[in-house]
Amino acid sequence: MTQSSSGKRIVIATFGSFGDIHPYIPITHELKARGHHPVIATLEGYREKIESLGVAFHPVRPDLPRPESPEGAEMMERGMDAKTGSEYIIKELIMPYLRASFEDIATAARGADVLITHPITLTAPLVAQKMRVRWMSSVLAPLSFFSAYDPVAPPVASGIVKLLRLSPVIARLFVNVVRHTTRRWVEPVQELRAELGLSPDGHPIFEGQHSPTLVLALFSKILGEPQRDWPPNTVVTGFPFYDRRDERQDGAGLAPELERFLDAGPPPVVFTLGSSAVWTAGDFYRESVAAAKALNCRAVLLTGDARNLPAGEPLPEGVAAFDYAPFGELLPRAAVVVHQGGIGTTAQALRAGKPMLVVPFSHDQPDNAARVTRLGIARTLPRQRYNARRAAAELKELMGNPKHTRGAAEVGRIVRREDGAGAACDAIEKGMRAEG
Repeated sequence: MTQSSSGKRIVIATFGSFGDIHPYIPITHELKARGHHPVIATLEGYREKIESLGVAFHPVRPDLPRPESPEGAEMMERGMDAKTGSEYIIKELIMPYLRASFEDIATAARGADVLITHPITLTAPLVAQKMRVRWMSSVLAPLSFFSAYDPVAPPVASGIVKLLRLSPVIARLFVNVVRHTTRRWVEPVQELRAELGLSPDGHPIFEGQHSPTLVLALFSKILGEPQRDWPPNTVVTGFPFYDRRDERQDGAGLAPELERFLDAGPPPVVFTLGSSAVWTAGDFYRESVAAAKALNCRAVLLTGDARNLPAGEPLPEGVAAFDYAPFGELLPRAAVVVHQGGIGTTAQALRAGKPMLVVPFSHDQPDNAARVTRLGIARTLPRQRYNARRAAAELKELMGNPKHTRGAAEVGRIVRREDGAGAACDAIEKGMRAEG
């Protein structure tokens, strides 16, 4: 770690779920340790969480409903739809509030030395360019690069990835189709750019999201190696890890009841849907309980909300349910991790060195699932095909074939050697020095 001789005010603009917030928290901690003054600019709902960690916070509209509310439940259901979820988020949750978002991020960026952006803080690059603030961007998963040389597995028709991987020409044609389809989604961004007197700067979801100064790829090279069509100023940092919910009732570690359960028998299968898909769980937990029962294996359900508990009968012996647990302490004690494929959960399972059964819902999840499956440490079972019989068959393979366990353990050793937050801060400081 290098100590900064002159601390800089560094504003990080982000938007989304825990998976979109948590990677930046250890970066802010490291920046503070180096003498800088980080600020997280994001949804008002995260104020208490961020400020409780001693990090400066600035709210950015829109103000979204809580997921447990009726309005929030509808938002989560629509946002996680495999076919239309991304379009819904861009067109209905972001576009109507562009000017408000621009104003809020501009206020946060006053006096800033650096503005770091998330892939869908679509007005933040405009703020940086209009206010002439040094701009650095970040991505959380390989999908954000839309590489023709390392093709994505799209949320719809994810099986097409085999075709895309035949040739960069085929993959590039697919990316061009996606560019054309999404161009109309982001027309309001281009209109706002023109109103601000800014010159065109590419498609906001594609090349327009990437800074010419620095692109932080906040994931491990295990998940995605740099490609020739990535921005040349990209730095792959490794995952920055943070896994606390930061609610007042949470203790310092695992709940005592969970500790006792883990101590009472062999490692369980952990079933979780992260922080977004958990609000659209459907029958996931009921089928998971049945799968564990069929295999006669112990299981931990992380349900997020009591409404996700299977109704009508008590949980069978050897199955325990909790609304939340810190992954960094729980997953290393698992036999297998069954999850939705969000980048945060995937990163934690990789670090834990455990085989995975990935049940992708939408967005980057099918692509993350395809990547860990290609590593030989995971199996993928699409959400619509997930049931007790298929889950039990996949888990039997993962637990019974030692190649999955050995491979996952080796990947875990590699990921644990990385210092994502430290590498990100090294790159940020280097970028500041290079621009004077």
